[in-house]
Amino acid sequence: MSWDISLFNAPPGITLEEIPRDYEPAPLGSVAEVLGRLQVAFVDLDLSDPTWGDLERQGWSIEFNIGSRDPVGSIMLHVRGGGDDVVQVVRETAHVLGCRALDCSSGEFIEDGGKDGWADFQVYRDGLFDRPPA
Repeated sequence: MSWDISLFNAPPGITLEEIPRDYEPAPLGSVAEVLGRLQVAFVDLDLSDPTWGDLERQGWSIEFNIGSRDPVGSIMLHVRGGGDDVVQVVRETAHVLGCRALDCSSGEFIEDGGKDGWADFQVYRDGLFDRPPA
């Protein structure tokens, strides 16, 4: 089970509900641009498969579902593990790509200095796995 984050060019300063239904986000960039920015920001990001990157750190990992479309319209992050430093990496990824990060669990954008749903997700996830079998 992963905490899923969607990275895309959402208008700044508004909620998901305030985005017009007909809104067409600008691409994040060409595949080469996106991969280049990510590799510079995270030298330990494994992009041996450029459609599906993997970043592993102490206690957590993030899979970068980049896809094969050029230009890249959005990226889905699949976060697993635990630890507070993973949220900063999510924020940094959005900053590096010049986009916003949407917490798919809460429907809220993860903003610098704002709330994120990582702790809530971990409580939910751990509660599911701590239940006795039926």
